[in-house]
Amino acid sequence: MLLLNASYEPLTTLPLRRAILLVLREKAEVVHGDARGTALHSATTALSVPSVIRLRRYIRVPYRRRVPLTRVALMRRDGSHCAYCGKRAETIDHVIPRSRGGAHVWENVVASCKTCNHRKADRLLDELGWKLNVTPTVPRGLHWRLINGENHGDPQWAPYMARVAA
Repeated sequence: MLLLNASYEPLTTLPLRRAILLVLREKAEVVHGDARGTALHSATTALSVPSVIRLRRYIRVPYRRRVPLTRVALMRRDGSHCAYCGKRAETIDHVIPRSRGGAHVWENVVASCKTCNHRKADRLLDELGWKLNVTPTVPRGLHWRLINGENHGDPQWAPYMARVAA
C-alpha cells in the first residue's frame, strides 16, 4: 500500500495490516482501492483492500542531507546486480575492505553476488585485476524516501510516483 501525506506526496509503502489500521482508526482515508476489488470481511463489516491511502493530517518530513545506507537501499541503487560480474546480487561488498581502512559509506559499498564476494575477500580490485561495472555514488532525490517503493506495477501509484521522480 502506498501512503500519501495529506498533500498527496508519497511518504512510504506499508504492509496491508498497517494500512487497514490507519483507515479504521480514521487517521487515513482510502484514495484508491485494490484494482481487483478485493475486500476484507469481519462479522459485521466489509472493507475494500486499499492500494493508495492518504493521511488526514499533514506530517512534516525532516530533510535529510544523506540517504541512510541500508541493504535494501543499496540493492535498489545497484538494481540487485553484482557490480563485478552483473549477475544477481545477494550480498554487499566493500570495494576497499574495512580490514584495510575502507569506510562503510555509499561510495565504498556495492551489491555483489556470493561468488564474487567470496573471490574478492579482503583484497583490493588492483590485486585481482578487476574493475567495477558501476561507480558507487550516493543516491539523490526525494524518491529515496520510498525505499520500499520499488515498482510494484500498480498503475494507481503512477500519478503519485511521477511527482516524486520529477
